This record gives sequence, structure tokens and C-alpha cells, in this order.
Amino acid sequence: MTISAPQRTGRSRRMSDTQESAPSALILGVKILLMALVDAFGIFLLMSFLANGQMIVAIAVALGLVAVNIVYFRRGGLAAKYIIPGLTFLLVFQIFVIVYTIYVSFTNFGFGHNIDKSSAVEQILSNSIDRVPGSDTYPVAVLTAGGELFLLATAPDGTAQLGSAASSLAPAPDAIFVDGKAESVPGYTTLTLAGLLQQQEAVTSLAVPLGDSVSDGFLKTADARNAYIYKSTFVYSVPDDTMTDTVTGTIYRDDGAGNFASDEGATLQPGWKALVGLDNYSTAMSSTGQSEIIGVFAWTFVFAFMSVLLSFIAGTFLALVFNDPRLRWRRGYRVAMILPYAFPVFLSGLVWSGLLNQQYGFINQVILGGADVPWLQDAMLARVTVILVSVWFGGPYFFLVCTGALQAIPDDIQQAARLDGASPWQLFRHIKLPLLLVSVSPLLIAAFAFSFNDFGTIFMLSGGGPANPTSPIGAGATDILITVVYKLAFLPGQKDYGLASAFAVVIFIVVSAISLALFRRTKSLEEVY
Repeated sequence: MTISAPQRTGRSRRMSDTQESAPSALILGVKILLMALVDAFGIFLLMSFLANGQMIVAIAVALGLVAVNIVYFRRGGLAAKYIIPGLTFLLVFQIFVIVYTIYVSFTNFGFGHNIDKSSAVEQILSNSIDRVPGSDTYPVAVLTAGGELFLLATAPDGTAQLGSAASSLAPAPDAIFVDGKAESVPGYTTLTLAGLLQQQEAVTSLAVPLGDSVSDGFLKTADARNAYIYKSTFVYSVPDDTMTDTVTGTIYRDDGAGNFASDEGATLQPGWKALVGLDNYSTAMSSTGQSEIIGVFAWTFVFAFMSVLLSFIAGTFLALVFNDPRLRWRRGYRVAMILPYAFPVFLSGLVWSGLLNQQYGFINQVILGGADVPWLQDAMLARVTVILVSVWFGGPYFFLVCTGALQAIPDDIQQAARLDGASPWQLFRHIKLPLLLVSVSPLLIAAFAFSFNDFGTIFMLSGGGPANPTSPIGAGATDILITVVYKLAFLPGQKDYGLASAFAVVIFIVVSAISLALFRRTKSLEEVY
């Protein structure tokens, strides 16, 4: 009797097919090399985070490295080997960014509050130094090495001491003396008069610490010949956590918002990054800025809605026209229609800004015969202008999408409708448009989310203007939420990252809620059609 081998089922066959075969020596070598590079980069990040005291991030990096090595060096787990890279990029560039933005929105992080408290204490002390009356005189020579300036000082006891802004004074036993004054040190270059004149500002601002603590004082020189001891006019008390001005006697205490503040309300700069709770959200929605925020939000919604609606209408119309097989040179027309979409938005925005210039623009001077139309200077007209220009950018995109969607509609459905006596309008209204919306609705939602954050069009075309000097948040007539965030976060002299992050979180919530509602509507369209 012959016993046949059992046949493998479909599931067992698939499981067998997905088993990894033993790698060749070349593949194994390449894998080891790539993993070595990944591990080296990961260890570099780990050491950097540890050096900066970011223990939580360092632990996350260490766990990630261990997981990656386990996944790629063990047999099996083929799916995980494909998922890990995408998951890593998702965590780093999406999840981490969102979580960190939310965290920053609860802090005062920004201009004057971008360091920790200990660094702020050191800077306050070092920024308020003054010469100690009756301090000893230190004859000095200015040396240089590796692009860094050093002071070679002859102490009152006759010994030589060497230090720079980054390293405190330390004995220099190998210094060379001339007439009882230390003049040079092997390995360093002593600056001549010409060199001192070239770096005069750097020499006079050089402050060499006398010890490891800022309270020990500094050695400074005004003429590159003699130096004197300087100490801070402020004294920091660790037990009381106070900063005292020794000149006026004013005491500054931690106000809980990242500053040392006096009883009169004066603050010392710089401050430090600190958690402020919901202060940024309350500032954004305060009574002074609430109406302004509502206005910016309403305009953002109108801009996004009208841009998408008009772009969709224009793109659909052009797709219908150029999809007619009776039209000659259709390919040439289609190429011409997508040119605005092919050029970068920032470049096209600058071109349109020049074309719409009130005094010298091509549209006013040539097309309108020297008219003085304030396209971007009048508030209402500027809003209409940026919407129309955004249609110029977005119309070609919907033209391409709608052209593909129209070509995907079966011809037999359209022919049946024509045989039933449907007019071209009825054919479009009851056949083409519903089927078009089923295909294009997700893209409409994505376009709305993009237009809600269309920074390039607004900033490059109008810069958010015309400006409104009375706006408590610095919003111009055409500013949308994302450009307000930019102005709060990156304009010189402002840079309030905490408040800008609060606005970014609000934008994220609003866009997510609107997108969710629209996607549900899209689902209902699929059920109907």
C-alpha cells in the first residue's frame, strides 16, 4: 500500500512562502553594515540627549535601538522589518511633532524664555557685572589660539595665569616673562598692536571667569594692558530662590511664570522656559483679542471654502470642455492648463504680487490702461484678490483630477441617458456630477485642509496685509490662522512659541473636526450613488 504525503493547505503554504531563507554572506554583510550605521547614529543621539539632560528622550532612543536590533537580527518577523522604518518616521515626524507642539503650548517658550532656570541665573549675573572698587591690577597680554582669545595675566603674587571666556583662570607655569610680566605661552600667539586694533571690540568685551561660579567674578581689560576684577551687582540666594540687586537693594523673586520679578512688577531678563498652564489659550481668547481671533478664524474658513469651491468649479468646467473628443489640440490646451500647478507657489506668488502692484504692476499699467486699483492695499479687495489667485493655483489640480474622473465614467451610462432624452445639463447634473463627487470628495476634503493652512499663497502674495496696527495679535486683513502663527513665532522681536503653538493646536483641532465631518458626508455620498 502506498502512502501519499499529506497535501499542504493554502494557509500552511502561505506561511511557508513567507519564511525567510538563510541570507547569503553578501546580504548578511550589507545588513550588518547598515545596522552598524543605524546603531552609530542612534548612539550619537543617545549621548547628545544624555549630555543635555533629556533623560526621557534618551531612554526612548535606547529602547528604540534595542527593538530595531532585535527585529532585524532575528529570524522571522518579516512583516515587522517592513513596518519598522515607516513606524519610525511616523513617530518622529508626526506623533512627536504633534505631542511636542501641544507641550510647548502650555509653556512660555519664546523670546527671552528659551533657556532653563540655571542658565538664566548665570546670564543675569554675567550681564550685570561691574568693576570691583579697589581691585588688584593684573598686567595682561592678549593671546590667541584656535580662533579663541585668551588673557595671560600676571597675578599680584607674580605668577602667570591663563584663561578665556570658556575656561576660568588657571596657572600657566610655562609662561615666558619679560621684565616681570608674563608675555607669552608656548603654543599661543601673542597679539601685536595691529592685531589688538583689529579685534578691539572682542578684546574689550572679553570676560574671563575667576572660578567655576559666576559669583567668583571676572577679569576684564579695557586697554589690553591691565585687567581688573569685575563682579555681578546681583546676588542669587539658592535657599530663598531670590535675586538681590546689591546697588538698590531690590529683591526679585520667582513669579512662577519664568521670570524674577520685584514687588513693583519689574522683571529681570532673560527669563526661562516654564509651564504656564492654559495662559496661552486664555491669551488667545482673551477679551482684547477674542473678536480679532474670531475674525481671523472666519476669514480663514471663508478663504479655504471659497478657494476650494471656485477651484473645483473652474477645474470641472475646464475638464468638461477639454474632455470633448471633438475639440482639436486638446493635448496642447491641457498642457497649458497645468502650467500654473507646475510652478512653485512661492515663485508664482511673488510674480502675482508684482503684477498686482498698485503703482507699477502690469495689470494696472498695461491691461487697465494706467488705473490705480489697490488690489492688495484695500482690505476687502485684497481678500477677493488672494482668493482669485488661489484659484489660479488650485484650478489646474482639480482640472487634472476631474479629467481623470470624467474619463473613468463608463460611456454606456452616458449613452443610455442620451437615448432616454437627457439634455447635456441633465446628463451633467444627474450622471456626471454625482459620480464625480464620489471620486473627488476625499480630495476636496484634503484640499480644504490644505487651503486652511495655505501659508505660501497668503504670505508670498500679500504678506497678510494690508496691516492693521491696532490688532492685538498683529493680524492683517488677509492673515489666516497659519500666518498669524508664523508672525507670533518667527518675526523679529516677538517669537512667542508658546502662544503660536496654542494657535497651532487650535488649527489642528478645527481642521480635524471639519475633516471628520466631511469624511462622514463622503461616506453618505458613496451609499447614495
